[in-house]
Amino acid sequence: MLVVFLLLLIAVALISDGLAAVEGFLLLQVHPARLINDFFQIAGVGAALLNGAVVGLMGLALIRLSGIPVSGPTYAAVLTMTGFGLFGKTPLNILPILTGVFIAARFMRKTFSSYLIIALFGTALGPLISFAAWELGLALVPALLLGSGAGLIIGFLLPALAVSMLHLHQGYNLYNMGLTCGFLGLFAFAVLKGFGAGFPGILHWYEGSAPAARFTVPALSIALLLTGLIRGGRGVFKDLLGIQKIPGRLPSDFTDMASTPAAMINSGLIGLVGSLYVLIAGAAFSGPVVGGLLTIMGFGAFGTHLRNSWPVLAGVVSATLLTGNQLHAPGPILAAIFGTTLSPVAGQFGILTGFIAGFIHFLMVMQTGAWSGGMNLYNNGFAGGLTAALIVSIIQWYKNNREEFRR
Repeated sequence: MLVVFLLLLIAVALISDGLAAVEGFLLLQVHPARLINDFFQIAGVGAALLNGAVVGLMGLALIRLSGIPVSGPTYAAVLTMTGFGLFGKTPLNILPILTGVFIAARFMRKTFSSYLIIALFGTALGPLISFAAWELGLALVPALLLGSGAGLIIGFLLPALAVSMLHLHQGYNLYNMGLTCGFLGLFAFAVLKGFGAGFPGILHWYEGSAPAARFTVPALSIALLLTGLIRGGRGVFKDLLGIQKIPGRLPSDFTDMASTPAAMINSGLIGLVGSLYVLIAGAAFSGPVVGGLLTIMGFGAFGTHLRNSWPVLAGVVSATLLTGNQLHAPGPILAAIFGTTLSPVAGQFGILTGFIAGFIHFLMVMQTGAWSGGMNLYNNGFAGGLTAALIVSIIQWYKNNREEFRR
């Protein structure tokens, strides 16, 4: 299913924009990638879709070569890589990170497959490689050497950090690598800025209405729904209801805990509901928005479902309106989509806690992007990890001491 989707993306890109898609694809390899660089706006919808498809195929190829079957986590990883290939990841800026994780695995005498998920999601720091290579004004050879070296170091460090960050929020932030990459990005940002590097603000945001931008997610969602219904038969509805009862705390592989067809239907429903929300909010189907919808569809097989995500969304929407922001603005619309990283909080602790998590998450995510100079693409994962750590630590402290409170 994923292979077909990615190949169709390439076909759509070439049919819609022809050779211009290839030219735009090449442009993106040497273009800054920090938040927010919408590749739809920079190089055209076709070029961005081509870039996203190639990034996704790279991830899928590594999964196949590692001998790992497509499951909830790998499905989420491929769709996330594809989605962020529309606004930040390129084949050129993720390759050094992947290689760095491979070297770390060999150094620790482990197989690359044991670190594969870390490698795939760790490509969130691709903009740091692009920054080192293309934003410092270096000549071509030094730029490539610096960018590649930075990527190798980052990839080598990621496995060690990822485990520690998971303990911090205890699995209640689905985008764990967002917290990991945000943490690492803080140090990289401090070093670069300390040596005089500038980080001018960036906002390239597509406001067009190209059919390929508007209908990619709905088309994939409907295809997943139909495929899941056909493959799952009557029993798929029971499995789908079962998914809605799972809290979603990492790791929650819906393909294993319920069934693959039910996970496909859940993913499709999330894609359709997410697209409907974008329409209601009046936002454009920009590269980041389409990328975000693909990401949450991926996590529709790995932690997110309608029941545990709506309280978080309600919290984000409430915070957006109460702070005087517009729902369709770049920051708020991305917070609404990616805020579902906190779905396990609602799934485990209830609607009110999920609402509070979404409310706090919005306030946090509007600040955290600047902390790493926009080099961590999973900014919502970073803010979500901090929010989850705060809420879960308070809840657990209360539970551990509630007998004393009752006295």
